[in-house]
Amino acid sequence: MPETNILACKKNIPLRGICSMKKTIDVIVVCSLTLAIFAMAGCASESTAKSSSSYEPTWESLAKHEIPEWFRDAKFGIYTHWGPVTVGSEDGPGGGQWYGRNMYMSNSPTFKYHIERFGNQNKVGYKDIVPMFKAEKFDAEQWAKLFAVSGAKFAGPVAIHHDNFAMWDSAYTEWDSMDKGPKRDITAELEKAIRKRGMKFIATFHHAFTWRYFEPSYKYDGADPKYAGLYCQAHEPKAPPTREFMDKWLGMVNEVVEKYKPDLTWFDFGLGDKKRNCITPEYQQQMFADYYNWAARNKRQVSVAHKHKHIHEHTGILDFERGREDSLVPYPWLTDTSVGPWFCQKSTAYKSVDQLVDVLVDIVSKNGCMLLNVGPAADGTIPPQAQEILLGIGDWLKVNGQAIYKTRPWQVFGEGPTRNMGGGFSENKDKLYTPEDIRFTSSKDGKTIYAIVLGWPDVGRTVTIKSLANGKGPEKIQSVKLLGYKGKPRWRRNREGLKIQMPLKKPCEHAFALKITTVE
Repeated sequence: MPETNILACKKNIPLRGICSMKKTIDVIVVCSLTLAIFAMAGCASESTAKSSSSYEPTWESLAKHEIPEWFRDAKFGIYTHWGPVTVGSEDGPGGGQWYGRNMYMSNSPTFKYHIERFGNQNKVGYKDIVPMFKAEKFDAEQWAKLFAVSGAKFAGPVAIHHDNFAMWDSAYTEWDSMDKGPKRDITAELEKAIRKRGMKFIATFHHAFTWRYFEPSYKYDGADPKYAGLYCQAHEPKAPPTREFMDKWLGMVNEVVEKYKPDLTWFDFGLGDKKRNCITPEYQQQMFADYYNWAARNKRQVSVAHKHKHIHEHTGILDFERGREDSLVPYPWLTDTSVGPWFCQKSTAYKSVDQLVDVLVDIVSKNGCMLLNVGPAADGTIPPQAQEILLGIGDWLKVNGQAIYKTRPWQVFGEGPTRNMGGGFSENKDKLYTPEDIRFTSSKDGKTIYAIVLGWPDVGRTVTIKSLANGKGPEKIQSVKLLGYKGKPRWRRNREGLKIQMPLKKPCEHAFALKITTVE
């Protein structure tokens, strides 16, 4: 595959000007031709860009990339599953994120629901759901304010989900939020509002699976070539994606990078799933190289999160969907989970603030970060229950943030009786934490240890930290402070552990952070 420098192409020629007929003109071909012309003409800016690039599209070269310090410091981010899917998912049956696929599967409850609410799939297909997505109450400033108050250090949208609807003004498709539905550049509005509040910007991509997602639609309106821009070119279920599909996939990623300059990109399954037969290694490597080289040219610190261990052996941040590592690991990693359903769904229960705070603490103690999803309603409002959860997390972080942000793992991640499973999709098997469960973090210089107790002990009871017994951890302890408590808790250290007398009144809700200052 030739070098994919679509970014340089778009820098020199307005892509929408070239591609005025988005339905019929293949953007990649146009850009390739343009690049060829520039190469023959000796385009100086292109030569400069190439000479400053430091990554080749090989795993060996990509392995040189380092995860930026800001990501290791951030610990907590927020993103949003939102789009035309929400129109169907809000009042629909479970699994709302699969609405655009399940509505065409006769054995799915969504199939029957769609007929009852919208009509027969041949008459009202997913293409007809798209214009119903109006986002009439969407306010990027309100969203960003909520995210910031909630304590997030990075935030952003699902830029494109499996349904192939781009939440930005794209030159690659007419199926985007500027041309259909809201008639607004959602990503641009969020990027501006999020950065204004000092947060890093993330964009997530789920469209590698689009090739498979709409296969059931080919028995209905998806077979019409007029709508191939949304449903993809009709194909047999096991057929591999075409080069045209992968060119467009890569081009759309690069377009978002160039236009909105995300500090972190995140990829759902399909990027490297051999069983699903989606994006091939050469395109995977080109995507990483394009992004890393763009960042190098623009002096930006970026990274890529994904779910594939065989890719993580070489580059990127390993992500666990609704799960996490079960032990302390040397590399930074990420959990993506949700306050409730992925897309807004009124029938699905939400998690508690206590549960999410405990999970955040456990993640950070093992060298990870949490990416928490919120599913807005179709009209653009964030459900009140979701807002309450985010604000509750923010209240906890206001008191205990120094035990989370800019910390690093300690010698051990924790102690106590509760052990939860590791890996993706394991959170539904989580056990509740107890006051005996303690998680540790440390200041970067190692002089301060934070012991976060995941439950309030009985009145008058002493917390015993066995990992800080005499002969363990630091040689001497100078002071112990309970974050949020104005007094000085009584403490002593012996062979059993560091024993701390907790006050009668809680300094906050949920987990409780003890700041332990050591003497070198």
